[in-house]
Amino acid sequence: MDETQIIILAAGKGKRMQSEEPKALSPLKGKPFLAHILDTISGLNLPNKPIIVVGYKKERIVEMLGREHIYAEQHEQLGTGHAVMSAKKAIDSNRRIILVISADQPLISKKTIEKIISKHKEKNPTITMATVLVPDFESWRTGLYRGFARIIRGENGLVKKIVEFKDATNEEKKIKELNPAVYAFEAGWLWDNIAKIQNRNAQKEYYLTDLIKMACEQNKKIETTALYDMKEALQPNSKEELEVLESLMIE
Repeated sequence: MDETQIIILAAGKGKRMQSEEPKALSPLKGKPFLAHILDTISGLNLPNKPIIVVGYKKERIVEMLGREHIYAEQHEQLGTGHAVMSAKKAIDSNRRIILVISADQPLISKKTIEKIISKHKEKNPTITMATVLVPDFESWRTGLYRGFARIIRGENGLVKKIVEFKDATNEEKKIKELNPAVYAFEAGWLWDNIAKIQNRNAQKEYYLTDLIKMACEQNKKIETTALYDMKEALQPNSKEELEVLESLMIE
């Protein structure tokens, strides 16, 4: 674990939450999303603190969480790839593994994080990414899973690329293997390639997911591992979705 640096992406606003607060401060069972994640990470006994990438109303996150954390600022919200780049200067060059998670994943578990890091160390790939397989997009899953990026695999069964929902074809939208956006990167490769990401997509943003395609084009090794619980993937984007998530926590 001493070779691992965790980056938490917490710069977004979360417009659909109908709140002026950063999305990372959205409350789940009375506690901000980001606080849930930090509590989970504290159980990993890492020798170094996670780096929290802030942006929109960063002062509110610092006010809520305190100044004892390490913060990096994303001055413009230009996508997840850009957010990770914003954290680079705050990272010790001795960190060999960079684990990236999003602040709107409050149910991510200690077991899943340990599983990803363990597999990355064992297999020594360029990227180890979490996956989640859903049975369908019916009922409550329509709102909470349908908009996830799809994992595209080649004929050999290996990951070929990730397609954001807004950029996916109708056929790709039927794919049930989804990307919960939790990644472990080989640090040297990450910093050598992240600046090459381009914003040729519907949102005009720099997607971290483009690194998957880039690694494939370079014939780099990509490993995948399933979340311990499919609910860990959930990233509520509205108060209605948040209510569904809270009800699922009771089950």
